[in-house]
Amino acid sequence: MFKLTCMEKTQKSRAYTIIGMSLMASFILTKFIPSIQMEGGSIFIGIASFFLVEYIEKTREKDSGLRFTTIIEDLKKPGVLLWMSFPIISSIGSILLGKLLFGNGYVDHVLSRTDAVLSFEQISVLIGQLVTGAFGEEIAFRGFFVGKGMKIFPFQGCMLLSSFLFSIAHYAPGDPMIVAYDLIGIFIDALIYSMIYKKTGNCVISVIAHFLLNLIGFVLVFALF
Repeated sequence: MFKLTCMEKTQKSRAYTIIGMSLMASFILTKFIPSIQMEGGSIFIGIASFFLVEYIEKTREKDSGLRFTTIIEDLKKPGVLLWMSFPIISSIGSILLGKLLFGNGYVDHVLSRTDAVLSFEQISVLIGQLVTGAFGEEIAFRGFFVGKGMKIFPFQGCMLLSSFLFSIAHYAPGDPMIVAYDLIGIFIDALIYSMIYKKTGNCVISVIAHFLLNLIGFVLVFALF
């Protein structure tokens, strides 16, 4: 009976994982249908699916993909701090190279696509929004799509697909060259977050990397532009 119960739990969690991943992808792809854009809902689907699967599997805290008690331990794992440095380098490099290639056009594009969800008037509010946004996106895309997905599919496939969808979710119309440059940068950053999650099994660590990238990026923009 115990084995049957475990099998049922596994089948149920696999089914909900596949459904959640499919819904996330479907919602994100509405980005290209102006009349029914619902890509923002993909975050809520990913978060809800993450906690639903963890509930079904009766995941223990130490095995959860969202752990606060092991942050220091996870940061000390081999290669993690090195991977954590990549988003910082990416943030600085993409802005400086974007300035060189496109003048202020790249920065204007980034600010225009984030203006609807971020408040630039108050620093404390902006930081709170960056933290909240990083948590939501990392739970959905890394904790759920990558973390739960790679229990069913190869990690590389989950990483590539989630990174592609993550970049599409951040798409904003504009100059084709600037848009392509922006999306490629977002895709690369998402790959880095996925690798950080793979090495730690904890999306709190990828949240930290994600937040640092965004924070340093905006500080650099306000300082230099």
